[in-house]
Amino acid sequence: MKKKNLYATLIITSIVAAGPVLAEDSLSDGYVVPIMDEIVVTGSRFEDKLSSVPANITVIHRQDIENSTAENIPDLLRTQVSVQVTDTSGNRRNFRVDIRGFGETSQSNTLVLVDGRRINQADLSGTDWALIPLDRVERIELIRGGRGSVLYGDNASGGVVNIITKTGDATKIGGRIIAGSYDTFKGGLFYSGSNEKLSWSFIGNYLTSSGYRDNSDTESNDFALALGYYPADNVQINLRGASHKDNTNLPGALKASDFASGIERTATQQPDDFADTNDYYISVGPEIYFLNDSIFKLDISFRQRTFFSFASFAGGSFEGDTEINTLTVSPQLVIRETVWGLGNKLTLGIDYSESEEDIHNKSVFFGFPSEGFFDLKKDNIGFYLQDDLVLSDKVSLSAGFRHDQADFEFSPSTPATVDMDENLFTIGLNYSLSDTIQLYSSYSQSFRYPLFDELFSFFTNTVSTTLIPQTSDDYEVGLRYAAQNSFFGTINIFRIETYNEIYLNPVIFVNENLNGMSRRDGVEITLAWSHDRLSLRGGYTYTDATLEEGVYAGKNVPGVPRHKADLEVAYQLDKGFSVALSGSYVGERTFESDFPNAFTEQDDYVLVNAKLMYKKDRITGFLNLNNVTNEEYSEYGVLGGFPVEQAFYPSPEFNVMAGATYFF
Repeated sequence: MKKKNLYATLIITSIVAAGPVLAEDSLSDGYVVPIMDEIVVTGSRFEDKLSSVPANITVIHRQDIENSTAENIPDLLRTQVSVQVTDTSGNRRNFRVDIRGFGETSQSNTLVLVDGRRINQADLSGTDWALIPLDRVERIELIRGGRGSVLYGDNASGGVVNIITKTGDATKIGGRIIAGSYDTFKGGLFYSGSNEKLSWSFIGNYLTSSGYRDNSDTESNDFALALGYYPADNVQINLRGASHKDNTNLPGALKASDFASGIERTATQQPDDFADTNDYYISVGPEIYFLNDSIFKLDISFRQRTFFSFASFAGGSFEGDTEINTLTVSPQLVIRETVWGLGNKLTLGIDYSESEEDIHNKSVFFGFPSEGFFDLKKDNIGFYLQDDLVLSDKVSLSAGFRHDQADFEFSPSTPATVDMDENLFTIGLNYSLSDTIQLYSSYSQSFRYPLFDELFSFFTNTVSTTLIPQTSDDYEVGLRYAAQNSFFGTINIFRIETYNEIYLNPVIFVNENLNGMSRRDGVEITLAWSHDRLSLRGGYTYTDATLEEGVYAGKNVPGVPRHKADLEVAYQLDKGFSVALSGSYVGERTFESDFPNAFTEQDDYVLVNAKLMYKKDRITGFLNLNNVTNEEYSEYGVLGGFPVEQAFYPSPEFNVMAGATYFF
């Protein structure tokens, strides 16, 4: 069957199988939050109803987090449709979250926000998920597709993950303790509260673990503070800050030849590799409300991240000492006013960021040492506007535009500077068939600039003058259905056409733009049902990610499974006990760096986790059983070595984690 016919058949089959479907939302305590009235911020940078956003959005609430088997944010996201989570270091420390099939470049095509503040860096370090412990999270908003680029800028080609952290409310003082397999121990304290003028929240955590594999020890501590001051009824001043420190060893990959020689899955061939991280940020800004429901916001933040690492490889070693400082200033104005008798919301804003990275590298290649000092800078400014217009009680229209510009400086370098800019827009339509059924469609443009270490060569001290920004056209159509307090679901069909996609050429080890266009076609289905004590949620994703033109025309994008399915079950027992079960199927996928698709595909796998939880008065306890079927699998597979062969980062076998929280 031709690919086009197969794709059409899958879409039709999915629609028939899904029946009435609706937007995904929270299952908690045996009821469903009314989905059409769900309040989200990611689609508009300001609180609004989900029904006004023409995109496939998921909201994960605090109750969902507590009921899940997840131990960190990537674990929580891995059960969502169109989200593929990969442990890229083999020690459960470094994760890559891929939305809609960008594979090995997904960390540069998934924008991650904390309380609306971007945490993607200007270099290839990607998102450090360890910076946001799960117990800091109030809820998570996941918006799939490139619609977020107009409001937030680059890196949003696949989607946006906005993590909203806890703020002070009712007074809570307590502590938690967790222990389990691999000598894992975690302890934490929290304190929150509020009065008429002030709210506060403090969380501190300490973690240590020897890890699943040799040389995968980790030790970390985290602190977070959130303050809200209310000097007047229409004024709020927010202050947030957090720090993270960890010392982590890196076990590295095991090649196919290593397994053939009898090496164990828990072994390492890099016993001396490590990475030490220190990261902190502080943000402050007022919110001023005026007219009926309009608002002016100003967010100012500063972040400093230092990273010291050592890596060994055949023929040498590499030692890197990096400090990157980022200042951001983001004023925003949201005006809600009736225009010609129609409800209207106009959002205007500016995003300015200044990033500076100081690098000190030492390397040894085949006995020849070298040392380098580098200074990399990026100034980025974006102007955006978006208008959301309610045409009737059934129809709403959304459109936006952004102009974005980035100026890079490199030292020492020839040339020393490079400038880039992009213009993009989005348009979307929502149509309510009834109180429970809603159709939406949208077209969005997205982009991403090359990163520091994609533009700059540390070997030749030169900037690539041929590397240009990557752009995408995103087409989306979906259906939401929300039955009152019992059933909900979504079906979404998307296409992303990406031009000049940035990738690392595995033959010459140089970052380049792919010739022509790459395409990602997909179907996303989510169904959920809740009755009395039982809650069910299932999802299926079909993704056809191909390189349509150029030297790799007709090949699959490496690292992207065509099929992915998830199922979550929660049941409330008597006397405060509840049980939860989650399962994920990830299909076969091409090994990363295998752009010619010359090697056999990486095996599919099924991961099943279970959780028993107890709640009574001031005590909450849990027991997690992870990988209960003891599946031998590797989330991450890549080509490497000389000669080139398949390499794996083995994932943990069956393991146990238990813990308790006590409120004083």
